[in-house]
Amino acid sequence: MDLRKGISMRGLAMNMTGALLVLAGVGLVAMTSRGLLNYRAAATRHGGEVMNLGIDAQPQAGQHGYMVRLVGTPTVVEAPHDPEFNLRVNTPVLVRHVEMFQWREVRIGDGVHYELDWVDRLLDASRFKEPAGHANPTSFPIGGKQFDAGLVQMGGFKLGPVLVQALPGSQRVTPDPKSLPENLVASFSRHQDYLVTSASPGDPRLGDVRVSWDEVPLQQVTVVGRLDGDQLVAATDAADGKGYDVQVGDVPVLDMFPDLPVPPESVMSERLLAVLLAVLGAFLLLSTQRNQRDVLLALGLGGLAVGIVASVLWIGGDTRTLCGWLAVALLSLLLTVWRLRRHR
Repeated sequence: MDLRKGISMRGLAMNMTGALLVLAGVGLVAMTSRGLLNYRAAATRHGGEVMNLGIDAQPQAGQHGYMVRLVGTPTVVEAPHDPEFNLRVNTPVLVRHVEMFQWREVRIGDGVHYELDWVDRLLDASRFKEPAGHANPTSFPIGGKQFDAGLVQMGGFKLGPVLVQALPGSQRVTPDPKSLPENLVASFSRHQDYLVTSASPGDPRLGDVRVSWDEVPLQQVTVVGRLDGDQLVAATDAADGKGYDVQVGDVPVLDMFPDLPVPPESVMSERLLAVLLAVLGAFLLLSTQRNQRDVLLALGLGGLAVGIVASVLWIGGDTRTLCGWLAVALLSLLLTVWRLRRHR
């Protein structure tokens, strides 16, 4: 009697352990799948799941259309050129600023006074409270303008115009008066980091003009965008209305898009572990049935349980992953049917 009771208790323990292992395997694959699906759903808002290419990567087959993360220092192949001042700078973006020495109205409480200062737009003196004696010029002789590089690369990829203009940072360019065209040599002279029309740069007069340039520095950046051949562009269909991001330094994707959930790590390892747990659980359950220790049947049953649950979760998700789990479920079903027929 005690022997039978011991055997019965052992069988019950094996059944409970086996059932828990099967549930653990199914639960693990469900948790992994759900975490990956949530991450991909959130990533879709920014254009899709991001493939990490790392530092100075080169184009590879099968990458077209994917969102990617690329780290590196941009290389300017075709530098921007300001033709009016004959200025060419090795930068992704060159910006010309133009200011004029004008009267401006300053209001402090009920008081109004006027002072001459450098301003980058025309000030209409007719709108002043006291326009007499404070007339300003009616136009700028030259305007501000932005010049983009014709070709900028990172690693083996070209940066699209939107990403070039999104490169961060700004620093002043020191102009060289010797490069000025002949028609401007008599008009402009260098004063600090400016070219000015003032006869006495330290004492400008009404209507004097000064011109300066800013450049985007060449520094390490992290770029996320969509691959179009060998070009990195913005994902125009992204729900966030942007479809790209550019930040200084080597920045992880989760820092660039803080709204993304943390994706599951070691997805393939967790999937294999889920199947192994379910197979081990099925083997323990079978072991209590007439000493039926059929490893292949346990493999079929465990794979079938995990495959069915995973397939259901991936319906409407990634087609490739869904097909993979359906294949696992189908092969496991065939293996199970074959082993059961053998036992009969």
